[in-house]
Order: sequence, then C-alpha cells, then structure tokens
Amino acid sequence: MFKPRVLTPLRALERAFTPTIRSTPALSQSQSLLRTLSATPTFPKTTPTPSLSSALLPFTQVRHASHASQGTANRHSRDPAGKRLGAKRTGGEYVVPGCIIFRQRGSLWFPGENCGMGRDHTIYATQAGYVRYYLDPLKHSKRRYIGVVFDKDEQLPHPRNAPSRRKLNMAPVPMAERVEAQSDLVASVDENGVRVADVEAVEAASGPQLRPGYMYREANWEIGRAAERAGITAMPHDRGNRWLAWRKRQQRAERAAQLKSLKGKKKTAKK
Repeated sequence: MFKPRVLTPLRALERAFTPTIRSTPALSQSQSLLRTLSATPTFPKTTPTPSLSSALLPFTQVRHASHASQGTANRHSRDPAGKRLGAKRTGGEYVVPGCIIFRQRGSLWFPGENCGMGRDHTIYATQAGYVRYYLDPLKHSKRRYIGVVFDKDEQLPHPRNAPSRRKLNMAPVPMAERVEAQSDLVASVDENGVRVADVEAVEAASGPQLRPGYMYREANWEIGRAAERAGITAMPHDRGNRWLAWRKRQQRAERAAQLKSLKGKKKTAKK
C-alpha cells in the first residue's frame, strides 16, 4: 500500500498517459513495433520493455479502507473503568460533616438521622458521629436508612415522638450545682509588700455573686449611665476634621514602615 505522498505524482502521470493508451488499441501498437523492427535491421533485437503507462495501470484501482479506522474510536469505551460504588464507611465508624458514607446508583439506601443525599444519590454525613445502618418500620416498611449518632452506644431508630438531638459541636456535660457563697482571692499592697488574702463573696441579695478567680465589673450600660450622671460627655465625631484624618493616616504609614523594616531585618538575619 502506497502512502498519499507517493500516489499524488503517480496519479498525475496516469492522467497524462491514460488518453493515449485508450485511443491506441493493443493490436496497432504491436503492428507498429514489428514494422519498426523490420525497417531497421542494423540494430540488434531486444526484448520490449513495458512502458510507463502499463506500469501505472495497476495503480488506477487503488481503494482506501474508510470503514476500518472507525472501529478504533470505540475500542476504549467497551470496557469502562468501575465507578467505585458501595459503602465507604462501615457501621460504628466515626465520620465528620461532609464525609461520604455510601455511593449508589438510585436510592437503594435513604438518608436517616444527621445524613443527607446528593444529586447523584450519594449519602453523606451532616454531623460528626458514628455511622448506623438500620430499618425504621414506622417510617417505611421496606426502606433501608443510614444515620449518624453522637454516642457510640446509641442505637437507631429512636422511639416515636422522641425529642430530636442536636450536637452543635458541643459535648454534653453534667450541670454543676449552684454554690451559695464562695471566697475569692484578692491582692493588696501595703508596707510589707504584696499580700494575697481570701475575701468572702458578697451575698446575692445585696450585690453580685463572685466565684474563685473572677472579678466583678460593671456592665457597659451602667458605666455609661454613671458618666451621664456625672456630666461627662465624649467629643462628637467631626467628619470634616481633616487634621485628625491626616494624623491617623500618618500613624498608619509609620506603623507600616516599622513592620516593613522588621521584616527586612528578619530576612538578613536568616542569610
């Protein structure tokens, strides 16, 4: 089989010689050849060589296979790669929000407690917890559910009309009993130096309740009311005060230059 680059000049030669070959029959060619040989007896007899046109005749019926190359386009799609469907997390395994639990085609499993389903029927966790595969006859007689529980010993489904549980990224802690009165540590400075002593907490009826390690501070609204009663007022903000704006801008520029110089010193120290 010849390549297209080789066939192009051969086809051009074929077009040039084909009309002459078709116009002169094979019999007239042989007669003219015998007459020429008989008229010139001085030349030795040689075997006739095939002409260029007869050599090009076999190539006139060249046919290219146009359907053989079409099968290669679909050869790689006959055995596609697997989609890796199935369970990605087993029962009792710990998952975080967004973790994929089960991949499927169609709703073979349904999302239960603290789970969601994507548009490709992928079930994923919406809360951090432990995976549970379970049946819920009260919801549906045949459906299978996948849920997430917060405690490792908790089981699904929950009883009917039971309150829903939400973790909200917080761990349950038993509530501490309220203490009526506790002492607080305070520091005082005198002639002998710094002294730390216990001071009894103020009763709840007469003032705020103190706990160990805490200090009482008035609320902001109480501080504001005290300033109003004392007649202390803050200066109103003036949007047209350009000098104050220039002063703030200068301070920001100085701060940026200081940080830039510190960064350059760190780089030189590393070198």
